[in-house]
This record gives sequence, structure tokens and C-alpha cells, in this order.
Amino acid sequence: MLKKILAILAMLTAAMAFAAVDVNKASVADLDGVKGIGPGISSKILDERKKGEFKDWSDLIERVKGVGDKNAAKFSAGGLTVNGSTFNGAAAPAAKAAPAAAAAPAAADAKADAKKAKADAKKAKADAAAADKPVAAASATKK
Repeated sequence: MLKKILAILAMLTAAMAFAAVDVNKASVADLDGVKGIGPGISSKILDERKKGEFKDWSDLIERVKGVGDKNAAKFSAGGLTVNGSTFNGAAAPAAKAAPAAAAAPAAADAKADAKKAKADAKKAKADAAAADKPVAAASATKK
């Protein structure tokens, strides 16, 4: 199961590498093809790019109105890069809190899943023990 998950993640990563759209080289159509970017944002990106290429994600976030940390993460997940780099949440100082906040629900879900699995195992053990008792009691009464 773990091998399948890792294989799927590797394929998704490879697909993202082929679908990468660099903000400094992309056309309007390329930008519009990125999930979450529409004509409004793509035109703002192109207008700002005319003034000079984007150095990094924080430069893009500062210069293009409507692109914040959340949108940058969404655009990066959709295949957008800045000079070949994906958004990692550390490009802008305010973004440092976002990955921790995003990781908290995932950690809580994992903890809840583990707790549920433990409870399910405990219930299965109790059910098995309960199923064995009547059989033992029935065999004792037959003797």
C-alpha cells in the first residue's frame, strides 16, 4: 500500500514538472491554463512583468495585486513557478504561519485516524473474545 502511494506521488510530481508554467516566460494562454488564474490576474501579471521579471515568489506577491500567500500556494500547486521555483510558503514573511496552520488539520486527521484504528482493533478483539465465550460455554454444558 505504501509503495502504491509513493508511486502515485512520484507520478504526480513528474506530471507537475511537465506542466510547470514559469511566470516570467508564460503567455496569457499559459497563465490562464493554471488553475485559479483567470484573465484578470494574468493581465496584472503581464503588466507587472513588462516592468521587469519577477525575482521570486515574494516579488510576485508584492507586485501583483490579488496574489497573496494563499493564492500563491494555489497557483504553485496548479503548476506555476517563478524562475523554476515552486511556492513553499517561506518566500514571504507572513507565509511562515500558513504551512503550520495547514499542517495542523492534517496532523489532527492523522491522529483521529490512528485513534479510530486503535478503537476498531479493540472492538474487533472484544468481538472475537465474546464470540469465543459462547462456544466454550456450549461445549462445557454438552459434557
